[in-house]
Amino acid sequence: MVRTATIERNTKETQISVTMNLDGTGAAKVSTGIGFFDHMLESFAKHALIDLTVSTKGDLHIDMHHTVEDTGIVMGQALKSALGDFSGIRRFGHAYIPMDETLSRASIDLANRPYLVWNVNFVRPKVGDMDTELFKEWFHAFAGNGGLCLHVENLYGENTHHIIESCYKALARALRVAIEIDPRLNGAVASTKGVL
Repeated sequence: MVRTATIERNTKETQISVTMNLDGTGAAKVSTGIGFFDHMLESFAKHALIDLTVSTKGDLHIDMHHTVEDTGIVMGQALKSALGDFSGIRRFGHAYIPMDETLSRASIDLANRPYLVWNVNFVRPKVGDMDTELFKEWFHAFAGNGGLCLHVENLYGENTHHIIESCYKALARALRVAIEIDPRLNGAVASTKGVL
């Protein structure tokens, strides 16, 4: 089974191409024009063991919102496309990630019923040049287009960089479990309905 997808999306605000291999090694080539965001997506790929190529050209002369949200949309679409009918996967995953003084967790149900619970607050409005409110937009877009019921919580922490990075790593580790093929399912869908 080959679980890869390439999705392109072009609008007046952004031009995006994403290639995702769910059975990769964590190799990433990311270019969005936003350094800290690139770092988060590279970390996500590394800890999910997903090979990821992201090329985003956005209207950064306006602000970073369209670039961040639209990248989440396309990454979610690539994930959903690579998963196909969701058969054979473990479906559920969760992870706690500590990072110095910070602890965050992510819980996932890959049920093709998207939902986001976001219990993350930031003391600072920016990290580097990036507005911290944009991270919720990315997680919302990724979950909504990827078919994830996703709960992300920062349990405690002070450093904004640590909080954000621990959320991405928690998502990555939870997703790594949820997308894994469970040999005991013999290719079946992990649902009493028989379909996700």
